[in-house]
Amino acid sequence: MAAAITMARVARHIASIKQRISPAVMSVLQSRSLNLQEYQSKGLMRDHNVNVQPFEIASTPEEAVAMAKRMNVDEYVIKAQILAGGRGKGQFSSGLKKGVHLTKDVEQIGDLASKMLGYRLVTKQTTSEGVVVQKLMIAEALDISKETYFAIVMDRHYNGPVIVASPAGGVDIEEVAAKSPELIYKVPIDVMDGINDQQAMELAKNLTFSDAKLAEAAEQIKRLYNLFISVDASQVEINPFGETTDGRVVCFDAKINFDDSARYRQKEIFAMEDLSESDVREIAAAKSNLNYIGLDGNIACLVNGAGLAMATMDIVKLHGGEPANFLDVGGGVTEQQVYDAFNLVSSDKSVKSILVNIFGGIVNCATIANGITKAARGMNLTLPVVVRLEGTNVDEARKILLDSGLNITPARDFEDAAKKAVASIR
Repeated sequence: MAAAITMARVARHIASIKQRISPAVMSVLQSRSLNLQEYQSKGLMRDHNVNVQPFEIASTPEEAVAMAKRMNVDEYVIKAQILAGGRGKGQFSSGLKKGVHLTKDVEQIGDLASKMLGYRLVTKQTTSEGVVVQKLMIAEALDISKETYFAIVMDRHYNGPVIVASPAGGVDIEEVAAKSPELIYKVPIDVMDGINDQQAMELAKNLTFSDAKLAEAAEQIKRLYNLFISVDASQVEINPFGETTDGRVVCFDAKINFDDSARYRQKEIFAMEDLSESDVREIAAAKSNLNYIGLDGNIACLVNGAGLAMATMDIVKLHGGEPANFLDVGGGVTEQQVYDAFNLVSSDKSVKSILVNIFGGIVNCATIANGITKAARGMNLTLPVVVRLEGTNVDEARKILLDSGLNITPARDFEDAAKKAVASIR
């Protein structure tokens, strides 16, 4: 389970929904995603006139009860607000099962909230320690009569936004794509012209809305597209996008993602970022513009490029070692970033060796070498360091390391570097 969670976290940096639905050439960019909490995504949707169920956010049991009384609806749903999925089947450290509850009794909301807020919720997507729940969504519970899937993503193949929709909603879209690919509809949208009435209506028909709901669903689709464009999202995913038993077309669950490219234009949205569930090392790495994910091993890996970083982790494992991290310093790395990277990985007490694996295409190997020597001297580094450098200015870089007089082990090639890193801790 721990391994699956770890790889899922790595995959967040290099995967998107379009790659799960259809084969595509994967191009990895150094970018980070902003993932909003459910209530934040629904708040943005509400601000853009997209139909969502009425909801409030509570931080204490007393607030939860007071908000529910103000809402005055027939039935309530109480949902723990964490970024990890699988809340409905999770378990709290308080002993309470499930992170999502239904009730018609307002007073019961206080009891449920007291067993949810401040306690750790463990789901299939969290670590074994779980995540502390700090906020609850108190919303009107709606009876669903139709569930469909609707998403908008940026797709490089089409050089713009693509709508992905399916009448088979409420389940993992990956399952639908694997078992019933004919139920997946993909509609590229001209980013200059935007979505038109005909496209929206055709999508609504494909989602099997009918009668008066057909026009309403088409209108909601247009509003979702306008939201996607206006907030510079990289993905808007609604699952389910559906219909209630009393005839309302509603977005029942929402996920909106962004990458750093939108930060300068969407400062208010990025200010919503919740770092309470993030690894403190990942937060520190982000401040230095490094792509870092902590793992459970003892060989730190400092690499340029996500693909090479993944391959480095694999070859370390192949030769009997355990990688301590995924760390991509990127193509525009500076000496200071190399220093920061060394400081970051060496602060992990489980790290016993550092493996540097650089292929200098865009990266100047001399920059890496200067950063390594600066870090080793400035930090009084005692950990063994194995360095494999190839590419731009590699001869100068090797001379810098050799002349430094530091205890740095050079490696001939990729495999030699992995073997030496593993041997250094035995």
